[in-house]
Amino acid sequence: MSQANGSDAESPLQEIKVESSLTDRVRDSIRQAIIDGQLAPGSLHSVQALANIFNVSRTPVREALIDLAGAGMVEFERNRGVRILETSVHDLEEILVLRILLEVPAAFRAASQIDDEGLRLLDSEMKLMSKAARSGDESEMMRHDRVFHEIINSASGNSRLADYVDSLRDLILTRGVSTVDRTRSLKDIVTEHRAILEALNQRDPAAAADAMKAHLVNTSALLLEQEGGRDSAVGLGWEDLIVGAVPTRKKRKRVA
Repeated sequence: MSQANGSDAESPLQEIKVESSLTDRVRDSIRQAIIDGQLAPGSLHSVQALANIFNVSRTPVREALIDLAGAGMVEFERNRGVRILETSVHDLEEILVLRILLEVPAAFRAASQIDDEGLRLLDSEMKLMSKAARSGDESEMMRHDRVFHEIINSASGNSRLADYVDSLRDLILTRGVSTVDRTRSLKDIVTEHRAILEALNQRDPAAAADAMKAHLVNTSALLLEQEGGRDSAVGLGWEDLIVGAVPTRKKRKRVA
């Protein structure tokens, strides 16, 4: 007869590994190195070489790379190592379409669900974005741009959506693309975000969705024009599916 509290009792709980937090730190470092271009797109790296750089064992590095592979940032090659994936123009288009399809409805829901603290945080991020735009600090500006979108996506009530959109932004950044000073200014980007904030402050779901759609469609058109030589007047082919974020409900006929 086994004893519940005895040393021989089997437990379904797994041992907590100290390396768990280390894996997170390694993953964040590799992710940032990819975004910054320190680990160039298309380059091949061995797990051991990366472990040597971080002065850690292979285990946290391999676990971190598995997570990044799931996010579409790297790919394992048998007996060779891991390759930093390149984002093609076609990949870029698919990512931008996904952002439109996810973030427009999210803005609609956020407008009716966001609380006063969320609006305060958005206002704070808007002020920081404006300050960075005035000083011409693109890196700081885009950092607050990212947080601005995260707050809205989280306010939609779907945490998985918020996390997924954040990972999509990483894939765009790995290509190193930006419209700043090429097709629009930092001030232009701030203006687009201000329209979104105004709609949210008014708690107007339709206006928030329309402002988000206008911002993302414009961003997509400009990026694809400069990266793929595509005519900005040509649509993505998906954005028109979101003709209006106001849900329509059909009246049910009563059964006699």
